[in-house]
Amino acid sequence: MATLDAGDMHDPLLLLKQSIAAGGSIIPTTTADASSASAVDLSLAKATFLHFSSPAQVSIPLTTPTRFFSSDKPVDLRSIFFAWEKRETAIPEYNGAAQELNAELTADDGAGGQVQNLAFVERLDLITWLEGASEESEYIKPLASDTSSAAASAQVASGVKGGIVPVTSGAQGRSGKTIDPRLAEIYNGERRMGDRNSVLRGIKPTDFSHVRKLAAPFNARKAAQAAAAASVNNTTLAHNPKAPVRRPDPIILLSPSASSLLRLSNIKAFLENGMYVPPESVSASSSSSSTLLHTQRLITSIDATRPIRFILVDTPEQFKPEYWNRVVAVFTTGQAWQFKTYKWQQPTELFKHTLGIYVGWRGDNPPDTVRGWGRGVFSTQVDKYSAGAPPASRWRDREVVESIWKGIEDHMRQKGWRRDSGPMSI
Repeated sequence: MATLDAGDMHDPLLLLKQSIAAGGSIIPTTTADASSASAVDLSLAKATFLHFSSPAQVSIPLTTPTRFFSSDKPVDLRSIFFAWEKRETAIPEYNGAAQELNAELTADDGAGGQVQNLAFVERLDLITWLEGASEESEYIKPLASDTSSAAASAQVASGVKGGIVPVTSGAQGRSGKTIDPRLAEIYNGERRMGDRNSVLRGIKPTDFSHVRKLAAPFNARKAAQAAAAASVNNTTLAHNPKAPVRRPDPIILLSPSASSLLRLSNIKAFLENGMYVPPESVSASSSSSSTLLHTQRLITSIDATRPIRFILVDTPEQFKPEYWNRVVAVFTTGQAWQFKTYKWQQPTELFKHTLGIYVGWRGDNPPDTVRGWGRGVFSTQVDKYSAGAPPASRWRDREVVESIWKGIEDHMRQKGWRRDSGPMSI
């Protein structure tokens, strides 16, 4: 890093660069004295000085021209500091912020003047130099001390100062012995050489900024290739980060309540076959000890070529944080204690993120709690079960199942489920 000598003590560009490297505070102020709290103004529209705490306690007027040149004109410190503050801002936002700041500067309570809107290449070159990633910039004129060093190197190279004294013709040669006159003439033809300082430094500082510009397209192409490779290697399966990218399985949560008409023992047969049987019935297809089931459904509006596999669970005990984004439906009996281990424990908040489903007996009114949770809960009813009734009497169960799947399908489309991807982040 360049250091400040007596001639460059208040160079604003170098002060800014060194203060950034040291992590020192850089504060816009309304006076040169930053010790008063009333003088500190973080708005560039009203401030008139920029106070540095490192490497020296000094305040410099924001109108001070710097060694950074744009269109052959020096750019003032206010414009330089504004570009640094907006270093992570996209071009349209940067241009808009510059227009807003200029409007504030010209207002009645503004400091006056205008900030110069730097071109993208200029701003990139400036930020790279301020961050220390580059020690040279084609837009920054060298310090006086750098110019003096270059002039001294030129004098050494030309032989005016320092260097190695060449061998001259005469009676004495390099070894102090008499040499042949013809050999002496050859020595006289040798080019005068400089010392190691002139060889290493040259007669002026060498600007390699053009190399960075030539390399920029290759670096951008390499970064794009790396990003593409990273996206291919990414996965939606939290338990296997090396697995290929595929659509995650949506999750349906059931109520663990003993009063629920649909539990893990009979939910699979209900959703797949369209016929209700009691959870304790011997005809229930799933074991009552199951903690996780799978069912498949072809949802043509999302993927017309392959069924979507759904995960059926009655507790989020083994959930990872990212699993909540995959929950597409929650079956409930209207008992709020069901949600005490959920990510969203308040029913009104829960059903903003996922579909609630209440299934009751036909002819019975839904609980007041379910009605109070609003449109986020889909309420439906099935015929009361009779052990002696023939299977054909439950023809309306299919209609109920289809209405449930229709609600799940609509909710999944709203959350952004696609043929090859899961939902959008919540």
